[in-house]
Amino acid sequence: MNEYGLHGMGFGWLILLLFIILIVYFINNNKREDLSAKDILDKRYANGEIDETEYKIKKAALEK
Repeated sequence: MNEYGLHGMGFGWLILLLFIILIVYFINNNKREDLSAKDILDKRYANGEIDETEYKIKKAALEK
């Protein structure tokens, strides 16, 4: 065989595989949720980050 032999071919497949993995990784990371202000407020209340009083005040402000 020539100077590259099977090692050169294996290295080429490795680079191609890494390239495909990187593409899939970046595509999956770019999928963000488009949440409205109401959705964020609901999530914060559900997680206990804000209390009921603050939730009602902020919800009323959003409905104006």
